[in-house]
Amino acid sequence: MHELILGGQRSGKSRCAEQRAAVWLATPSRSAVLLATARAGDEEMRRRIAHHRLQRAACLPALQCEEVPIELAQAIFRHSAPDRLVVIDCLTLWLTNLLMPIDAAPLDDIEWDRTREALCDAVSEASGPVLLVSNEIGLGAAPMSREARRFVDELGRLHQAMAARCDGVTLMVAGIEVPVKRGRR
Repeated sequence: MHELILGGQRSGKSRCAEQRAAVWLATPSRSAVLLATARAGDEEMRRRIAHHRLQRAACLPALQCEEVPIELAQAIFRHSAPDRLVVIDCLTLWLTNLLMPIDAAPLDDIEWDRTREALCDAVSEASGPVLLVSNEIGLGAAPMSREARRFVDELGRLHQAMAARCDGVTLMVAGIEVPVKRGRR
């Protein structure tokens, strides 16, 4: 089963994914890997990443972690197995790394389309379950800059593509799960 977990900042979406991973890992023959997409572009982000690492290690020591800021589709292909849960946290930061990078030029439309399709293919072809975490940012006012509008538009399109490939979609609001799409579990 693949699931997309959406929500605003501090809505509980990562915690929800970690809880799902804990349930998955309760069966001895199973494993799980977290594909973390964050990049530490400043000191505050470095502290956030370090905090998440410590928190995950304490709560879910069996959850392996790999930092994958760019090559997400390849990492899904590499890790996917029937008895392994792949958790991606998060699509928003991955898209930021591609469309608004700190240290490189953003992907153009053609490169982005190819990259998005590669991710869609990887999720569709994954032999084991995939949990995708992402921020729902398209509920507010339209951003002022062209770059920010492109980002919001492309994140919305990415969410739609992932939701079409997932059995379940959950919206997190104030730490509460709101089922949007429910498939088999």
